[in-house]
Amino acid sequence: MHHIDVHVEKDIYDVNNRLADANAAHLKDHGIRAFDLLGAIGSGKTATIERLVPLIQKRGLRAGAIAGDVYGDDDFKRIVALNVPAYNANTGKECHLDAHLVEHAIDHLPLDEIDILFIENVGNMVCPTDFRLGAEKRIVVISSTEGDDVVNKHPMMFRSSNIGVINKVDLAGFVGADLDRMEADMRRYNPEMKIFRTNMKTGEGLEALLDAILA
Repeated sequence: MHHIDVHVEKDIYDVNNRLADANAAHLKDHGIRAFDLLGAIGSGKTATIERLVPLIQKRGLRAGAIAGDVYGDDDFKRIVALNVPAYNANTGKECHLDAHLVEHAIDHLPLDEIDILFIENVGNMVCPTDFRLGAEKRIVVISSTEGDDVVNKHPMMFRSSNIGVINKVDLAGFVGADLDRMEADMRRYNPEMKIFRTNMKTGEGLEALLDAILA
């Protein structure tokens, strides 16, 4: 028989939520709008940042990012190559960022040089769901190469997100993914979600995505 201490779990979430609220207030004090990017490994989270940063700059805004990963700095290096402020947040054994890690990352960023902050979570479709970070909106990125049942297998992430991105639409035909099914599943779990189909190679869908992010 399994025994679960519900009070301990609630305490963990309560502490995290208080820190997330503090992060949000801290960023707001500096005029920063923050956006949490979630999705599986290889869905295109870092590529989304890479493609959006130049578009943000064209609008006269300054971007920054926190790169969350269990280990390593591969995504961080890609973001640094964009010449924007960034921080590499390694979680060690944890499969998600939490508000405390983001608080630490924020302390290492030049906040007065950032208008838009992307917080790229660890590649995982389950763990990050319950841990708010202090972002204004949550953006979940999936790709056609994950299979068209990926949404139906991870409903909670879509229920807690504001914007959905179906990426690698150009590869759908090669892997037999039904993009309409993926979008329909998103709408079933979150009727209010704004959904975009993107191709990072061509830039398809990115201007509209950015409009929704900044709306």
